[in-house]
Amino acid sequence: MRRIALGGALTASAAAGAVASARIARATGASRARIRPYTAGSEHFRDGRFHNLEPVSAFSREQVVDLVKAMARRGSEGSPSRPIPVLVPLAPAVAADLGVTWLGHASTLVEVDRHRFLTDPVWSDRVSPSQAMGPRRFHPVPVRVGQLPKLDAVLISHDHYDHLDEWSVRAIAAAQPVRFIVPLGVGAHLRSWGVASHRITELDWNESTTVGESSPVEVTCTPARHFSGRGLSRNTTLWSSFVLAGPRHRVFFGGDSGYMAEFARIGAEHGPFDLTVLPVGAYAEQWPDVHMNPEEAVRAHGDLTAPRGGVLLPVHWGTFNLAFHSWVDPMVRLQAASEAAGARVVVPRPGQRVDMVKPLPTDRWWLRCG
Repeated sequence: MRRIALGGALTASAAAGAVASARIARATGASRARIRPYTAGSEHFRDGRFHNLEPVSAFSREQVVDLVKAMARRGSEGSPSRPIPVLVPLAPAVAADLGVTWLGHASTLVEVDRHRFLTDPVWSDRVSPSQAMGPRRFHPVPVRVGQLPKLDAVLISHDHYDHLDEWSVRAIAAAQPVRFIVPLGVGAHLRSWGVASHRITELDWNESTTVGESSPVEVTCTPARHFSGRGLSRNTTLWSSFVLAGPRHRVFFGGDSGYMAEFARIGAEHGPFDLTVLPVGAYAEQWPDVHMNPEEAVRAHGDLTAPRGGVLLPVHWGTFNLAFHSWVDPMVRLQAASEAAGARVVVPRPGQRVDMVKPLPTDRWWLRCG
């Protein structure tokens, strides 16, 4: 009997391991071979991978080992000291002329000229191919997928796990007949998860598509300074920012990027922007080229909104611990940099909707959590 019980336990354990492995493989997404047909024709794709417009420092093997050790030793550094206040979004039936709701990390609901866009949706508890390990969120997502208002499009900036989440994509695709607009190659991941090809628009840098029939918004895929990869292969899919240009208002979504001179060109060609949604967190001296710090985000905002200025909404902070700085450090530095530059910044709580035609919220709530 003992042998039978042991054999049953081993069988169950093996089955559980097989299921977990299958889930990880599915979350990893499409293979390099399935991605390649959608990317090889790009002028930015050569030698089997995509390249940044400006150089990015590469990690040596020794630096990678040191980085892994440092991440393992950091403990609770980077975590908030108190619970983060989360609000339930109050989304109107009709999108506003200009509004935004921060849902956490790089996930936002952006309203532009009565159209609504969801950016980099991540509902999973961990940003990892496995929900048993990896960075875990500090606060719940303010709204369930099934409670989202009607979306005109979902924008995905690149395929890293904290921006492209398999469960979220499948849930949103099942909940709404919404269109996904993604950089080249990312569509292969979506197709591997069951999203129909006719619902996916893949764009190279500086390519555009139109969303909506009444007062349409032009969506342009613009460069970012970053990288991609969900497994051992890197830069097989493109990474990007996005321009949302409506008849009356313009919004820039930065996705994930280091500072680059290209921001000034984007601002001159597509701006000036009324709202910039820019990453300000997960910066470190070990990777200065692919993540902006708060001071660089303020500089990028100036490049994108000159000459009249707009409002900066900081993202890519506060939800996951992805670097070595303290939880509150991005906001403390952003506050000082924006005041020195005379830049207008809005920092809503997760779930707090901001109507840009009304007075902006000024509560420095993050100081009570840091």
